[in-house]
Amino acid sequence: MVQPLSSLRGSSAEALQVLGERVDNDGFTLEQFAELGLDLFGLAALLRSEPTLRRTLTDVSTPAQAKAALVHGLLDGKASAGAVDVLAEASGLRWLAARDLADALEHLGVVAIVRSAGRREAARLSDELFVVGQVVNDSPELRIALSDPARSRADKGELLRRLLEGRALPATVTLTEQALAGSFRSVEAAIKEFQKVAAATQGEGVALVRTARELSDAQRTRLADALSAQYGRPVHLNVEVEPALLGGLRIEIGDDVIDGTVVARLDNARRKLAG
Repeated sequence: MVQPLSSLRGSSAEALQVLGERVDNDGFTLEQFAELGLDLFGLAALLRSEPTLRRTLTDVSTPAQAKAALVHGLLDGKASAGAVDVLAEASGLRWLAARDLADALEHLGVVAIVRSAGRREAARLSDELFVVGQVVNDSPELRIALSDPARSRADKGELLRRLLEGRALPATVTLTEQALAGSFRSVEAAIKEFQKVAAATQGEGVALVRTARELSDAQRTRLADALSAQYGRPVHLNVEVEPALLGGLRIEIGDDVIDGTVVARLDNARRKLAG
Protein backbone atom coordinates (compact mmCIF):
# COMPACT_ATOMS: atom_id res chain seq x y z
CA MET A 1 0.00 0.00 0.00
CA VAL A 2 1.24 3.51 -0.83
CA GLN A 3 2.01 5.38 2.38
CA PRO A 4 0.43 8.84 2.91
CA LEU A 5 2.46 11.97 2.28
CA SER A 6 2.96 13.74 5.62
CA SER A 7 2.21 17.19 4.17
CA LEU A 8 -1.28 16.14 2.98
CA ARG A 9 -4.30 16.27 5.26
CA GLY A 10 -7.98 15.40 5.14
CA SER A 11 -9.47 14.87 1.69
CA SER A 12 -6.06 15.33 0.02
CA ALA A 13 -4.60 12.43 2.00
CA GLU A 14 -7.67 10.34 1.18
CA ALA A 15 -7.31 11.17 -2.53
CA LEU A 16 -3.67 10.09 -2.47
CA GLN A 17 -4.65 6.73 -1.01
CA VAL A 18 -7.17 6.21 -3.83
CA LEU A 19 -4.58 7.09 -6.48
CA GLY A 20 -1.98 4.89 -4.81
CA GLU A 21 -3.84 1.80 -5.95
CA ARG A 22 -2.91 2.66 -9.56
CA VAL A 23 0.79 2.77 -8.72
CA ASP A 24 0.85 -0.12 -6.27
CA ASN A 25 0.43 -2.55 -9.17
CA ASP A 26 2.38 -5.80 -9.34
CA GLY A 27 1.30 -6.18 -12.97
CA PHE A 28 3.73 -3.47 -14.15
CA THR A 29 7.21 -4.34 -15.41
CA LEU A 30 10.20 -2.50 -13.94
CA GLU A 31 10.45 -0.51 -17.19
CA GLN A 32 6.78 0.50 -16.96
CA PHE A 33 7.28 1.66 -13.37
CA ALA A 34 10.26 3.77 -14.50
CA GLU A 35 8.26 5.36 -17.34
CA LEU A 36 5.28 6.00 -15.06
CA GLY A 37 7.46 7.64 -12.43
CA LEU A 38 9.16 9.99 -14.88
CA ASP A 39 5.84 10.97 -16.46
CA LEU A 40 4.25 11.65 -13.06
CA PHE A 41 7.20 13.91 -12.24
CA GLY A 42 6.59 15.71 -15.53
CA LEU A 43 2.88 16.15 -14.82
CA ALA A 44 3.64 17.47 -11.33
CA ALA A 45 6.01 20.02 -12.87
CA LEU A 46 3.36 20.98 -15.43
CA LEU A 47 0.78 21.69 -12.74
CA ARG A 48 3.24 23.74 -10.72
CA SER A 49 4.06 25.87 -13.75
CA GLU A 50 0.44 26.29 -14.91
CA PRO A 51 -1.66 27.67 -12.03
CA THR A 52 -4.77 28.07 -14.19
CA LEU A 53 -4.72 24.39 -15.15
CA ARG A 54 -4.03 23.42 -11.53
CA ARG A 55 -7.00 25.41 -10.27
CA THR A 56 -9.28 24.07 -13.01
CA LEU A 57 -8.45 20.44 -12.23
CA THR A 58 -9.05 20.91 -8.49
CA ASP A 59 -12.21 23.02 -8.82
CA VAL A 60 -15.03 21.07 -7.14
CA SER A 61 -17.66 23.02 -9.11
CA THR A 62 -16.45 21.55 -12.42
CA PRO A 63 -17.83 18.06 -13.22
CA ALA A 64 -15.28 15.26 -12.90
CA GLN A 65 -16.11 13.99 -16.38
CA ALA A 66 -15.35 17.37 -17.93
CA LYS A 67 -12.03 17.61 -16.11
CA ALA A 68 -11.03 14.09 -17.14
CA ALA A 69 -11.88 14.94 -20.77
CA LEU A 70 -9.69 18.04 -20.51
CA VAL A 71 -6.78 15.99 -19.18
CA HIS A 72 -7.03 13.44 -21.97
CA GLY A 73 -7.48 16.12 -24.61
CA LEU A 74 -4.36 17.95 -23.47
CA LEU A 75 -2.08 15.03 -22.63
CA ASP A 76 -2.97 11.88 -24.55
CA GLY A 77 0.06 10.94 -26.64
CA LYS A 78 2.30 13.34 -24.70
CA ALA A 79 2.72 11.16 -21.60
CA SER A 80 2.21 7.47 -20.88
CA ALA A 81 -1.40 6.32 -20.70
CA GLY A 82 -0.91 5.24 -17.08
CA ALA A 83 0.25 8.68 -15.97
CA VAL A 84 -2.53 10.47 -17.87
CA ASP A 85 -5.09 8.13 -16.33
CA VAL A 86 -3.77 8.92 -12.84
CA LEU A 87 -4.16 12.66 -13.43
CA ALA A 88 -7.60 12.21 -15.00
CA GLU A 89 -8.78 10.24 -11.98
CA ALA A 90 -7.09 12.70 -9.60
CA SER A 91 -9.01 15.61 -11.15
CA GLY A 92 -12.26 13.99 -10.01
CA LEU A 93 -11.15 13.74 -6.37
CA ARG A 94 -11.30 16.39 -3.64
CA TRP A 95 -8.18 18.35 -2.71
CA LEU A 96 -7.86 20.69 0.26
CA ALA A 97 -5.48 22.93 -1.71
CA ALA A 98 -4.75 23.09 -5.43
CA ARG A 99 -1.02 22.60 -4.81
CA ASP A 100 -1.73 19.25 -3.11
CA LEU A 101 -2.46 17.64 -6.47
CA ALA A 102 1.06 18.30 -7.78
CA ASP A 103 2.59 17.13 -4.49
CA ALA A 104 0.60 13.90 -4.69
CA LEU A 105 1.68 13.25 -8.28
CA GLU A 106 5.32 13.75 -7.32
CA HIS A 107 4.93 11.40 -4.35
CA LEU A 108 3.38 8.72 -6.56
CA GLY A 109 6.21 9.26 -9.03
CA VAL A 110 8.72 8.55 -6.27
CA VAL A 111 6.84 5.35 -5.38
CA ALA A 112 6.89 4.26 -9.04
CA ILE A 113 10.63 4.92 -9.38
CA VAL A 114 11.27 2.97 -6.16
CA ARG A 115 9.24 0.07 -7.58
CA SER A 116 11.28 0.29 -10.81
CA ALA A 117 14.39 -0.80 -8.87
CA GLY A 118 12.78 -4.13 -8.03
CA ARG A 119 12.46 -5.80 -4.65
CA ARG A 120 15.94 -7.34 -4.81
CA GLU A 121 17.52 -3.89 -4.97
CA ALA A 122 15.26 -2.23 -2.39
CA ALA A 123 17.86 -2.20 0.40
CA ARG A 124 20.58 -1.01 -1.98
CA LEU A 125 18.38 1.86 -3.18
CA SER A 126 17.69 2.99 0.37
CA ASP A 127 21.39 2.79 1.27
CA GLU A 128 22.42 4.72 -1.85
CA LEU A 129 19.96 7.53 -1.16
CA PHE A 130 21.29 7.78 2.38
CA VAL A 131 24.88 7.99 1.12
CA VAL A 132 23.97 10.63 -1.48
CA GLY A 133 22.33 12.69 1.24
CA GLN A 134 25.46 12.40 3.37
CA VAL A 135 27.71 13.39 0.47
CA VAL A 136 25.63 16.50 -0.25
CA ASN A 137 25.45 17.41 3.43
CA ASP A 138 29.20 16.93 3.99
CA SER A 139 30.33 18.78 0.85
CA PRO A 140 29.86 22.57 1.11
CA GLU A 141 31.01 23.05 -2.50
CA LEU A 142 28.46 20.56 -3.84
CA ARG A 143 25.72 22.00 -1.64
CA ILE A 144 26.43 25.51 -2.92
CA ALA A 145 26.50 24.33 -6.53
CA LEU A 146 23.13 22.58 -6.17
CA SER A 147 21.50 25.61 -4.53
CA ASP A 148 23.06 28.21 -6.87
CA PRO A 149 20.16 30.12 -8.54
CA ALA A 150 22.48 31.06 -11.42
CA ARG A 151 22.78 27.40 -12.43
CA SER A 152 20.01 25.81 -14.46
CA ARG A 153 18.30 22.68 -13.24
CA ALA A 154 19.73 20.85 -16.26
CA ASP A 155 23.24 21.91 -15.27
CA LYS A 156 22.71 20.74 -11.69
CA GLY A 157 21.26 17.47 -12.94
CA GLU A 158 24.29 16.87 -15.13
CA LEU A 159 26.53 17.50 -12.12
CA LEU A 160 24.68 14.81 -10.16
CA ARG A 161 24.71 12.36 -13.07
CA ARG A 162 28.48 12.67 -13.40
CA LEU A 163 28.74 11.98 -9.68
CA LEU A 164 26.44 8.94 -9.67
CA GLU A 165 26.26 7.22 -13.04
CA GLY A 166 28.10 3.93 -13.05
CA ARG A 167 28.16 3.96 -9.26
CA ALA A 168 24.46 3.87 -8.38
CA LEU A 169 21.19 2.31 -9.48
CA PRO A 170 19.27 4.15 -12.23
CA ALA A 171 16.47 4.68 -9.71
CA THR A 172 18.91 6.41 -7.34
CA VAL A 173 20.07 8.72 -10.13
CA THR A 174 16.48 9.54 -11.12
CA LEU A 175 15.39 10.31 -7.57
CA THR A 176 18.47 12.39 -6.88
CA GLU A 177 17.74 14.48 -9.97
CA GLN A 178 14.11 14.84 -8.88
CA ALA A 179 15.40 16.28 -5.61
CA LEU A 180 16.28 19.36 -7.67
CA ALA A 181 12.61 20.04 -8.51
CA GLY A 182 12.36 22.63 -5.73
CA SER A 183 9.33 21.08 -4.01
CA PHE A 184 11.35 20.61 -0.80
CA ARG A 185 13.31 23.19 1.16
CA SER A 186 16.62 21.63 0.09
CA VAL A 187 18.08 18.78 -1.94
CA GLU A 188 19.06 17.01 1.29
CA ALA A 189 15.48 17.25 2.63
CA ALA A 190 14.11 15.83 -0.62
CA ILE A 191 16.52 12.90 -0.62
CA LYS A 192 15.70 12.16 3.03
CA GLU A 193 11.98 12.09 2.21
CA PHE A 194 12.56 9.90 -0.85
CA GLN A 195 14.46 7.43 1.28
CA LYS A 196 11.54 7.23 3.69
CA VAL A 197 9.23 6.53 0.73
CA ALA A 198 11.63 3.85 -0.49
CA ALA A 199 11.54 2.12 2.89
CA ALA A 200 7.77 2.53 3.31
CA THR A 201 7.12 1.13 -0.17
CA GLN A 202 8.87 -2.05 0.98
CA GLY A 203 6.94 -2.07 4.26
CA GLU A 204 9.93 -0.90 6.30
CA GLY A 205 10.71 1.88 8.71
CA VAL A 206 13.96 3.87 8.69
CA ALA A 207 16.11 4.39 11.78
CA LEU A 208 18.97 6.89 11.78
CA VAL A 209 21.58 5.51 14.17
CA ARG A 210 24.41 7.73 15.37
CA THR A 211 27.25 5.91 17.10
CA ALA A 212 30.72 6.77 18.36
CA ARG A 213 32.25 3.81 16.51
CA GLU A 214 31.33 1.55 13.62
CA LEU A 215 28.89 -1.25 14.45
CA SER A 216 29.76 -4.84 13.59
CA ASP A 217 27.43 -6.84 11.35
CA ALA A 218 26.23 -8.78 14.38
CA GLN A 219 25.47 -5.55 16.28
CA ARG A 220 23.56 -4.13 13.30
CA THR A 221 21.51 -7.31 13.04
CA ARG A 222 20.67 -7.35 16.76
CA LEU A 223 19.69 -3.66 16.71
CA ALA A 224 17.57 -4.02 13.57
CA ASP A 225 15.83 -7.07 15.05
CA ALA A 226 15.14 -5.26 18.33
CA LEU A 227 13.71 -2.17 16.60
CA SER A 228 11.67 -4.31 14.22
CA ALA A 229 10.14 -6.15 17.17
CA GLN A 230 9.42 -2.87 18.99
CA TYR A 231 7.79 -1.13 15.99
CA GLY A 232 6.07 -4.17 14.53
CA ARG A 233 7.65 -3.98 11.06
CA PRO A 234 11.10 -4.36 9.47
CA VAL A 235 13.42 -1.44 10.21
CA HIS A 236 16.22 -0.35 7.86
CA LEU A 237 19.27 1.11 9.62
CA ASN A 238 21.20 4.15 8.45
CA VAL A 239 24.35 4.37 10.55
CA GLU A 240 26.45 7.52 11.02
CA VAL A 241 29.71 7.34 12.97
CA GLU A 242 30.28 10.39 15.21
CA PRO A 243 33.32 9.98 17.50
CA ALA A 244 32.25 13.09 19.46
CA LEU A 245 29.44 11.03 21.00
CA LEU A 246 32.14 9.12 22.96
CA GLY A 247 30.00 5.99 23.28
CA GLY A 248 26.49 4.59 23.13
CA LEU A 249 23.82 5.16 20.46
CA ARG A 250 21.37 7.87 19.41
CA ILE A 251 18.46 6.44 17.41
CA GLU A 252 15.88 8.49 15.49
CA ILE A 253 12.93 6.61 14.03
CA GLY A 254 9.93 8.64 12.93
CA ASP A 255 9.22 11.16 15.69
CA ASP A 256 10.89 8.99 18.35
CA VAL A 257 14.40 9.69 19.65
CA ILE A 258 16.29 7.23 21.83
CA ASP A 259 19.43 8.89 23.14
CA GLY A 260 21.75 6.58 25.03
CA THR A 261 25.04 8.27 24.16
CA VAL A 262 27.72 9.07 26.72
CA VAL A 263 27.43 12.76 25.81
CA ALA A 264 23.68 12.70 26.54
CA ARG A 265 24.25 10.99 29.89
CA LEU A 266 26.93 13.52 30.85
CA ASP A 267 24.67 16.43 29.87
CA ASN A 268 21.88 14.93 31.97
CA ALA A 269 24.22 14.54 34.95
CA ARG A 270 25.34 18.18 34.62
CA ARG A 271 21.72 19.39 34.59
CA LYS A 272 20.94 17.41 37.72
CA LEU A 273 24.02 18.81 39.50
CA ALA A 274 23.16 22.34 38.41
CA GLY A 275 19.60 21.90 39.67
